[in-house]
Amino acid sequence: MRQVVLDTETTGLSAESGDRIIEIGCVELLNRKLTGNNLHFYVNPERDSHEDALKVHGISSDFLRDKPKFAGIADELLDYLQGAELIIHNAPFDISFLNKELSLLGRPPLKGLVSNVIDSLVMAKEMFPGKRNGLDALCDRLEVDNSGRTLHGALLDAELLADVYINMTRGQDALLIETSDSSAEGVQVDLVDLRQFDLPILRANEVESTAHGVALEDLDKASKGKTLWRQATAA
Repeated sequence: MRQVVLDTETTGLSAESGDRIIEIGCVELLNRKLTGNNLHFYVNPERDSHEDALKVHGISSDFLRDKPKFAGIADELLDYLQGAELIIHNAPFDISFLNKELSLLGRPPLKGLVSNVIDSLVMAKEMFPGKRNGLDALCDRLEVDNSGRTLHGALLDAELLADVYINMTRGQDALLIETSDSSAEGVQVDLVDLRQFDLPILRANEVESTAHGVALEDLDKASKGKTLWRQATAA
């Protein structure tokens, strides 16, 4: 499966109010592995950034003045994204800006070009209810090194998000093992038959059971009593 982790920086918060994209960063994953085939553009937005946005990304209008306009990078970007599954943190924001840029060029929205869009912010909120789920918070929680992130940058943030996403979903491929004859056309994998193993049962001790109970109570409080285990117990 080909996935592209994507991030943008913009002149402000609203594409519909005339804000534009100033930077696009894309990181490619193939079968959940980083390929190094990344894509990065700075874009001349033909307008200045809002003061608050400038404080976030630090990309000045002078720096962007000689960069290509979106029309000049659109074909390369769309060719790169063709058929991929996109992974975006707070996807509605970035998608709205990309679709607005495409609309200004008379082109259709991204929906018909990509196979799917995963919002990693929605995933994080489901995994860590009641906690901060911005990119920096997730990096800290999942032990992803973000020490180089003093300002937001589309490519750097996409690279960090790729590591965060892999860590958030690392259980998905735990039972897949690559075979030695992997090829450029795709990775051949064998499923492990767990019936061949005599797996031991490790039961929680009293301290671990107590800690588990406290964690469940914290989750229940964070979700305001909406956890499924609480509902099942009440029934």
